[in-house]
Amino acid sequence: MTTETFTTRTGQILNIKALCDGGEQGCGGGLLILMLQAMKRLSHDDVLEVRSTDPGVREDLPAWCRMTGNILLAEQEGEQENRYFVRKV
Repeated sequence: MTTETFTTRTGQILNIKALCDGGEQGCGGGLLILMLQAMKRLSHDDVLEVRSTDPGVREDLPAWCRMTGNILLAEQEGEQENRYFVRKV
């Protein structure tokens, strides 16, 4: 487990408890399995950072959060990959 922090555009500080680096994988290509494995190890209110270069994750991850009840706190677009921050509920 990691203990890094991330500051959102609004100034909220997120304490990252775990990282899920999906590389080129999208939600339909194995990323969700990696995320589920990471989420099992987290406690209520912990934050998971998800990284992926797949552009479809930007649409799919918010939908997954709505279906599971988890909360997408923030996202950050990068040149190489995008970062998403999900709170476990």
